[in-house]
Amino acid sequence: MSNYYHKFGEKDIFYNQIKAHPQNEFFIFDCKVYHNKKMAESGAFTGSVLAVSSGFTSLFEMNVDRHPGKTGMIYPYIVKTSDKVSFKNISDQSWQLDYNYGANITGSYPMSASLSREFFASGLTGSSNYTGSALKNTFNYYKIMSPHFAYTGSITLGSDGKRHVMSKGSQRSCLVAIPSIFYGSSIQKGTIDLKFYITGTLVGQLKDERKNGELIQIGPEGSTGSGSVAGVALYNEGFLYLSGAWGLNSNNIAFDEAPILDKPKWIYFGAGISPINSADPPCHGSASFANLSSASFELNFSGTSFVPNITMMAHAKRGELNHSNNFTYIKFNQTSSLLPKSGSYQWIENNLQIKNVVSSAYEDPTGSFEKTTYITKIGIYDDNKNLIGIASTSKPIKKTLNRGLTFKLKLDI
Repeated sequence: MSNYYHKFGEKDIFYNQIKAHPQNEFFIFDCKVYHNKKMAESGAFTGSVLAVSSGFTSLFEMNVDRHPGKTGMIYPYIVKTSDKVSFKNISDQSWQLDYNYGANITGSYPMSASLSREFFASGLTGSSNYTGSALKNTFNYYKIMSPHFAYTGSITLGSDGKRHVMSKGSQRSCLVAIPSIFYGSSIQKGTIDLKFYITGTLVGQLKDERKNGELIQIGPEGSTGSGSVAGVALYNEGFLYLSGAWGLNSNNIAFDEAPILDKPKWIYFGAGISPINSADPPCHGSASFANLSSASFELNFSGTSFVPNITMMAHAKRGELNHSNNFTYIKFNQTSSLLPKSGSYQWIENNLQIKNVVSSAYEDPTGSFEKTTYITKIGIYDDNKNLIGIASTSKPIKKTLNRGLTFKLKLDI
């Protein structure tokens, strides 16, 4: 092993970004959500290694397989001081009245994210409906993409099979929220695919074929509502608004939002998902959802993520990096010469013979001696010479005095 420090030049470092489209698949059945067909993995101390339910992703993967009673759960905390730093969920009033100076303001792990949903029986506008009414300006902003985004005056196919001019503030609908951790900066246009199943049979399918946010029913072919727009997608905000109120088949099901048995409709898509702005698990406190076993739902889409990337050129120039402090660099069985000779007036370091690794067609004599090393690792250091990264080669790279090498290193931030 040998330590050589070389500084990257101006033309040795390149900053780029990778545009990726991660795919996501959510399946909702019997009040359970499954993400990319992954099941919750049981641990030695907890029912879930990441301490989150199926269909949820752990944001920081804290408290991995920790026993709540024996080892305790780790948690974030902030000491109350005059700088007024606190958690976002702690109000100013609570910070003033509930905590003394020097006290710990604590949070909890794990933090998780998954799909959430809210049903609007009487439209997005309401005295306590802040989620729906807050999207009014957003819907109107996207009217240039499609008239179906209009908050008022949008045309919708009704349950009677006729088209009506409706207002999102008054029509029955549902809103499916997708956290940004699943799609990045925006949902990729043209990748949204919603499927509605009854007893395992596909009764409806929506896609944004026109890539303008319209969720058009494309299947089954010839079904009621085929070709109609059942909702819109807010790509940048991560919301799916569904207002299709036509029956997808003749079955009657006890959806939690329906006062009586009702036919499967797009407004019931995702029934059983946790409500928006709620940490409760799906179907929490709902008796009718517990019997929602004949309906299942599937949501597929791709996100758009930009990953910062650094490309670094590490040079091993000719005539450099051809010495090593590794004991394999010197000839074997020279241990008696390792210690220097010293006396009252002298200190002499013994010359050790370097191992000749030059190949030859004959066992004796060997080939002409040439200093040779093998590079296996490249360390990346900051300005203070702190090691911040290590690049390993797939196999040792031979380096001779007359050979110059350049290693191309890539690092995703």
